[in-house]
Amino acid sequence: MPPKSPRKAAGPAQEERVSVDRQEYEDPDFVPLCDTLRISDVVKARAWKAYEQLSGTVLRNSIKKSESLGLCLFIASVDCEDMAFTFTELLKALHISVSKCFRILKEMDINLDNLSTKVDNAVSKLKTKYEIMCHLHQKFQRTFNAIFMEQARDGTAADSSTSSILKVTWIMFILAKGKVLQMNDDLVISWQLLLCVLEYIMKRSPSEVLKEPYKSTVNSLSVNGPTRTSRRGQNRNRRASQLAVRDSRVIEVLCKENECPVDEVKNIYASSFVTFLESVGISSSDGLPKDDILSKQYEELYNKNKDFDARLFLENDDTLKPDVQDSLEQERTPKKNLDELPLIPPQTPVRAAMSTIHQLTAVLNSACDEPTDILNAYFTNCTVNPKTNIVNRVERLGHVFKEKFAAAVGQACSEIGYQRYKVGVRLHYRVMEALLKSEEERLSVQNFSKLLNNDIFHTCLLACAVEVVMATYGRHLSESSSRQVTDLSFPWILEVFELKAFDFLKLIESFIKSEPSLSRDVIKHLERCEHRIMECLAWQSDSPLFDLIKQAKDHEGSVDHREGTSTLQQPLQHNHTAADLYLSPSRPNSQTTVSVTVSNSNGLNASPPQQKSKSLSLFYKKVYRLAYMRLNSLCSRLLSDHQDLEPVIWTLFQHTLQHEYELMKDRHLDQTFKHVLIRERQHDSIIVFYNLVFMQKLKSNILQYASNRPPPLSPIPPIPQSPYRYASSPLKIPGGNNIYVSPLKNPYKTSEGMLSPTKITPRTRFLVSIGESFGTPDKFQKINQMVRSTERPLKRSAGDGNAPKPKQLRFDMDGQDEADGRIQLKALESLTLFNVAQNIWKITLCPVRRKASYCKHIPGESRFHQKLAEMTSTRTRIQKQKMEESAGTSKKEDK
Repeated sequence: MPPKSPRKAAGPAQEERVSVDRQEYEDPDFVPLCDTLRISDVVKARAWKAYEQLSGTVLRNSIKKSESLGLCLFIASVDCEDMAFTFTELLKALHISVSKCFRILKEMDINLDNLSTKVDNAVSKLKTKYEIMCHLHQKFQRTFNAIFMEQARDGTAADSSTSSILKVTWIMFILAKGKVLQMNDDLVISWQLLLCVLEYIMKRSPSEVLKEPYKSTVNSLSVNGPTRTSRRGQNRNRRASQLAVRDSRVIEVLCKENECPVDEVKNIYASSFVTFLESVGISSSDGLPKDDILSKQYEELYNKNKDFDARLFLENDDTLKPDVQDSLEQERTPKKNLDELPLIPPQTPVRAAMSTIHQLTAVLNSACDEPTDILNAYFTNCTVNPKTNIVNRVERLGHVFKEKFAAAVGQACSEIGYQRYKVGVRLHYRVMEALLKSEEERLSVQNFSKLLNNDIFHTCLLACAVEVVMATYGRHLSESSSRQVTDLSFPWILEVFELKAFDFLKLIESFIKSEPSLSRDVIKHLERCEHRIMECLAWQSDSPLFDLIKQAKDHEGSVDHREGTSTLQQPLQHNHTAADLYLSPSRPNSQTTVSVTVSNSNGLNASPPQQKSKSLSLFYKKVYRLAYMRLNSLCSRLLSDHQDLEPVIWTLFQHTLQHEYELMKDRHLDQTFKHVLIRERQHDSIIVFYNLVFMQKLKSNILQYASNRPPPLSPIPPIPQSPYRYASSPLKIPGGNNIYVSPLKNPYKTSEGMLSPTKITPRTRFLVSIGESFGTPDKFQKINQMVRSTERPLKRSAGDGNAPKPKQLRFDMDGQDEADGRIQLKALESLTLFNVAQNIWKITLCPVRRKASYCKHIPGESRFHQKLAEMTSTRTRIQKQKMEESAGTSKKEDK
């Protein structure tokens, strides 16, 4: 039993403590449970008060009494910051699982509104850590089974050895994770740390328990290393260098088999894992560590963190079992024809993270850590050369990032954080070059001195690039899961670089459009960052947004950001770039900028208007569209029988943002109901806010809509599409059987050159790239089976008793034509792929000519169209011939 946690001084809670010292509780199970969990008097009193609030509610009847008591104790302990028990001890005392505990807490939060923000954050972090540990344990089991011999059932020595190795490996890993990462839950670092532990254990395990290729690799290492005496005389740095060179083979094989960047794992090993071994007293010259010694050290860490005991994963303990075993794995894709085709391994979070990291690093392999020659040319063209400031800024912020990353993740990970920052620096220079090229084409100028000497622009550009890297490495939960709460989540990067969210917003859209290699997940992440800024971050009291609104109001007398019907009915497209929004050079002969208002647009004799904020205008457009999408969703669910109310609500919302925008200060566009700012440093429920603040400001305006002459209503815009396009997303062929066309715009680049599409998508079953060799006939036999499974037979003609047989691909390797009219396989001249070719034609050339790269081998549209016409004619002729032959055969049989 772990020692009791020290009690806090009475302080402000002393008066409450005295009043409850001798309080008697009605429920006989409450006091024994408190004794089991070592609950203090203050926590006990607060928990009992929360339990009494459950009396008489429907929720009370749906939850067991012991569960209600225990979770009230947990809530009170978190609120009082007096946690005397671990999370696992709570689960054991209540006889419930982690999943059930989270589900009950969610029900209590929804129905009773009794969870504070502090409890919400604690539960979210626990849930994130639990989900990550589940992913890691599943990955550990699969990886361990791929390295070590399967455990026999007869209790042989090999079985005993493998079991003990599995136990010591897992305990060593969770101890290393706790020591290195402290309280942070970084999936990628954790997985790479696990590979380090496996490498350490493999080199010290009996050779007979290892599988290939690991066995031969370990055996190839030098068995008779230098003696302890001789090692003392060696230079320490030289000895470490020799050890790294000699031992790197095992790491390299592990990384190759598990598709993990070898340089990153070596960095983890050198910067973090070696330090961990020293901290726990494990020598690199020793054999396998003792699991009981490691377990004792882990128990101290587990009692300190007050979370769940990860050792219980080894026992398949009921408290750590998910509700549904496969809920933590993504679905297999595609789903159809699983009986005919080999199963595809599920895309686990670890595999998905490694895939996105590989994609990012492959794109940036050719990028530079410093300004390129093209950038230097732009810098030279400036009136004031910005290069020195840019380079110094990157170096300075690099030290800041390294320090902040180590503080959030763990001091042992400072070098890991700096490596990620350097990846972001390469992306930052790459996007900067693309932005300047685009501006040069747009404005026909080369002097960007004003933009390139803007400190906020450069800091935001670097922050956005680093955020992309952080999001890539932090991608470990599916979008359907609860939002992860980690120390590194956005807007952490804004705090590190001391940026305002409104300034960061100006860059996001241009960044996405300037870097075509960004994956769909990264684009969605940046779009969510943009939404969060518009929801609340830009409305913080220290935001420059309010200064812009005030300036616009002072210039115009009122702030009118309302858009006309024609504007709202258009897609969210505009000509503003990041350069415009950060005060870039104006287009030659341009005298005015886009006005925030629609007034004076036809004033011929008006004086030249003053420069107005493009960023403010664009911000309001984006906020309007985001708000209407959510309003429309709410109205469709809650007010489907009162559709006339939607225009009124929309008009009131626009009025609020135009004339009562102070209501948004330090609040949320979709204000949550538990914690709303009422006045300075005072928060309460949304009901109190509605009565004391909202209605006081808008009551007179709201009453106008109940009068005989209500004010005019704002036009309702259609739900707009996102301005971001996912060019790398596959397009499904209409009516096809899991047939997709995936663009070859940004293939992965390696030292061997551009990878072919078959290597880009290793999980794709059958991939045909137009313009390349089709490969072996076996692929087309399988395509025939897939197409034939959904192909509809031709309609029977009048008098026919038999339908014609579906066509199949013919593989004439010698190139000879056949007299019966069956077609030789040539590129697109296959009948079964005729419909696919038609759809490819529609996708690539007909409607918008957007993927012309697919058909570069085709001289022109007319020739391709002519080819399709010939194929149609040939197909019709063969079908007619077969139907006549079939009809003739039927007549002969009738005679």
